[in-house]
Amino acid sequence: MNRPAATRKFGEKREAIVQAAAVLINEVGVQATTLAEVARAIGLNATSVTYYFPRKEQLVVAVYDQTLTLMENIAREALAQEDPAARLRHFIAAHVTLRQRIRAGEHGLTTALSEIRTLEPEVQDPLMAHYLRIVDLVRRFFGEWSSNAQRALFSARAHILLEAMMWWPVWSMRYSVLDFARIEERLFDVLAHGLPAQRGTYAPQPLSGSWRTSDDDDASQNEAFLRAATVTINERGYRGASVNRIAESLNVTKGSFYHHHEAKDDLVLACFQHSYDRLSTVQIAGRDIGVDYWTRLTSVLAELVDLQFFDRTPLLRTTALQALDAEHKVGVVTRSNRLARRFAGMLIDGIADGSVRAIDPLVAGQVIMSTVNSAYEARHWAARFDPPEAATRTYLSVMSEGMLAPSGRAAGLAHAP
Repeated sequence: MNRPAATRKFGEKREAIVQAAAVLINEVGVQATTLAEVARAIGLNATSVTYYFPRKEQLVVAVYDQTLTLMENIAREALAQEDPAARLRHFIAAHVTLRQRIRAGEHGLTTALSEIRTLEPEVQDPLMAHYLRIVDLVRRFFGEWSSNAQRALFSARAHILLEAMMWWPVWSMRYSVLDFARIEERLFDVLAHGLPAQRGTYAPQPLSGSWRTSDDDDASQNEAFLRAATVTINERGYRGASVNRIAESLNVTKGSFYHHHEAKDDLVLACFQHSYDRLSTVQIAGRDIGVDYWTRLTSVLAELVDLQFFDRTPLLRTTALQALDAEHKVGVVTRSNRLARRFAGMLIDGIADGSVRAIDPLVAGQVIMSTVNSAYEARHWAARFDPPEAATRTYLSVMSEGMLAPSGRAAGLAHAP
């Protein structure tokens, strides 16, 4: 065999191993994926796999790097388009097309990135650096910034856009591929131009309720566990949030943990339940105030994003979904869809009263869910604003004005860092 043929064969087999591992990681997570299972999936023995990847960690990195490289290529292709609108449209279209290919039967194209945070720092850091390069490319979709304030705005847009595209595979399952072209257009419309009938309208009203974390540390031990687990899982992922780490953060024993929860999975479900209960309570509080529906919705969004930015107990990131078994995952996604539909209902009522423009409320509801959910990841970004309310206003300018609003007049720029 000549060397080019041998090299090609090596590359093809390595690619098959990476794709098989990607499928398994998507289905069962990193911890449950073994070299033996990967080998079995493609008809090899474990020794053959270790020839290409001596350690499982090396294979996991290759899987994540493949997805990040694909995302980077999509971003570079989009950035090469002539203007911000064309870049945004190209980026959304590429992600919709990718999902069509997966629906058509292609396997191992992408892997959920939720468990990168569970890896050891020496492995995680290069992957996170790769992701930040993607963020920088997407940030440049909107032009070159001329100030720190403008850069902060473009960063918020990039973050929200990337998170919307990473949430899209979850809710895309509710649609036929025959509807994908329409969804692509509606996604672009929502992200490009925002939601209110009068572009730029943003006047949230204060809401009252008991969803905030008390400052007096008078919480029950179970509430303290929920808080510690939520923060730890958000920061380190499900696998990185060990029982020991959660217990140590509260200065209690593992025995105390198991007194309240039979297993860590039970705690994750409790965290989702607690987060969704809080989100629902805020929705109802905003829905029932006596103003137009866009103001009701912005009041809810401002409160939820502020929780994500500044409250000691944020909402649990949906990245924890990957760790749950199929039965529990369905239940959590069902609850998430119900909350998204409540947002959609508020949008429908806003269209009826004239405060929301004619958009697809179901698509917009999912964009709202990913925007709120991912706000936790922007905590460090938000901490640089003075006053803090300017962070929430700037972040939500994607909803109130859209990503293609002239950056010089976008909400909150005067107060950005």
